[in-house]
Amino acid sequence: MTIVAVHNWYRHPGGEDQVFQAECALLEERGHTVKRYTDDNARISGTGAGGLAASALWNRAAYRAVRELVEESGAAVVHVHNTFPLLSLSVFQAARDSGAAAVQTLHNFRSVCPNGLLLREGAPCRKCVGRRLAWPAVVHACYRRSRAASAAAALLSARSLAAARDGGADAYIALSQFARSVFIAGGMPESKLETVPNFVHPDPGAGKGEGGHVLYLGRLSEEKGLRVLLAAWKELKAPPALKIAGSGPLAEWLRAGTPPGIEWLGQLPHGEAMAALRTAGLLVVPSLCHENSPLAVLEAFAAGVPVVCSRTGSLAELVEDGRNGFTAPPGDSGALAAVLARALSNASLLRNMRREARLDYETRYTAAGHYERLMRVYGKAAGRG
Repeated sequence: MTIVAVHNWYRHPGGEDQVFQAECALLEERGHTVKRYTDDNARISGTGAGGLAASALWNRAAYRAVRELVEESGAAVVHVHNTFPLLSLSVFQAARDSGAAAVQTLHNFRSVCPNGLLLREGAPCRKCVGRRLAWPAVVHACYRRSRAASAAAALLSARSLAAARDGGADAYIALSQFARSVFIAGGMPESKLETVPNFVHPDPGAGKGEGGHVLYLGRLSEEKGLRVLLAAWKELKAPPALKIAGSGPLAEWLRAGTPPGIEWLGQLPHGEAMAALRTAGLLVVPSLCHENSPLAVLEAFAAGVPVVCSRTGSLAELVEDGRNGFTAPPGDSGALAAVLARALSNASLLRNMRREARLDYETRYTAAGHYERLMRVYGKAAGRG
């Protein structure tokens, strides 16, 4: 089968970019031909506001390019990952007009929440979910702290929902049951929504946790709860080393105020990040927002590492308190400190959790399982298309 894979790269690489690359590579490993069509947010700085708005609403160049790719290659499926803000809904029309089925992976909540995070002022928020127009996001300037930018983002969210109901993709992939329920509440057709979690490939193998450190692995941004983690860490008595790997907007804040016992590793190459994870005693994910299907958690399971995380969104679905990790209320540094203290004081429980975490990976998040689920979605989309 030939697949056209479509993605708008982010300015700061993250999980969505990583999944796009991994899934394309997986399809090629299984004998499929993947034709990639991408654009990059790095060029936004050279694009005027009018040109950017026009591209976000309808990108003629993207339409022509995707249609030509499908017609020249005979692709059966156009698999879209991210279209925001440069590619637009035109890529779905290109798939339909060229006779291919269209599939979209919903990596974030942008179709039902203009900032894509279901987060406002550091707390989970669903005020816009289910509305025809996300007016609360405009009132609260939820996107880029600008009412004008939020109004534009709300319009794009409304257009995405309208397209999902009448046209758009033939199938949408939600990464968790939690995410699927949010999209249904937001007005997306339940019949088009399939649940296919992210995956980890290649298998890093189970580690032994011999480093004993606690690891934070991810973007350094407000919604990830890094400030909460550092506040919780200060409350612990004689904790092990805390290692922080990643980059993002809070990098300068972290560099300027990292207390003793905390090591910032910066943005690590994937191999080094996996080595830090395999030797970790715990992974901590203190997110304030409703995470969708964070790769760091699945990578921890693959490495047999228990996870301490916020009890919110899909994290509450992935991590079962007391079995493969521990959970705490989001944004509560005192509760997080108590959970970390409990985890670090129970070596025998952590050993059991390592086995459970690895078992979760082997039964739910392997490349083989992901490929089978993805092929079923492609088949259903082709039938609808």
